Amino acid sequence: MSAASRPKLSGLFTALAAVALITIALVGAPTASGTDEAPPVAPSTLSAVEAIAQIEGEDGVLAFDVAEDASRFAWAGEPALEDGRPVGRTPFISQGYIYPEGTLTDSDGVLADGSPEFPDQVLGEWSCYGWFLGGAARAGSASWLTTHLFNFGGAWGEATIVSDGYSIDDLGVTLERAITGGTGPYEDARGIQRETNLGFNPTDGVNFRYELRLDER
Repeated sequence: MSAASRPKLSGLFTALAAVALITIALVGAPTASGTDEAPPVAPSTLSAVEAIAQIEGEDGVLAFDVAEDASRFAWAGEPALEDGRPVGRTPFISQGYIYPEGTLTDSDGVLADGSPEFPDQVLGEWSCYGWFLGGAARAGSASWLTTHLFNFGGAWGEATIVSDGYSIDDLGVTLERAITGGTGPYEDARGIQRETNLGFNPTDGVNFRYELRLDER
């Protein structure tokens, strides 16, 4: 580069810098990738302590209802379905709303658009994931092998309980599962979960009644 050309390039760089500063001032500085995504919605307006107070009995048993929001149900891998279910074994995930015991009947709790029918009574979020064991499973068999995650209150992970075991489709039949852990006040949780299917809500999700009996620690 010759000495004669340097002043001209310096002036060009100065002009470009000025244009860039004006552009940032008008439209704002660029944001980092992914920061424009909306934050996740809290599962409840209550604290974990407030939510647990509504479901814990004097004997320490936790009793509550759950309305599955089937608008958030997803089969993994978009498998071919027969009568609404995969023919073979397929993983899945679903979520729903935790309510005080006795809130739900066999057909309410979630509106058709997936929003909670009783938002002021939501105590947290229920998540269920695992495997559907096959569309050819006979009636009365345990056709689901699942993990349940109960998140109590509006803070993610502050107070949770996890259970593992089989799930069934039969209504009105109580099934026991193992409580395998949790977080917060339930970090060493062990015990038995009792689950009863009540019926189907407007999203075609299942309404459940739960009873969690924790071992003394």
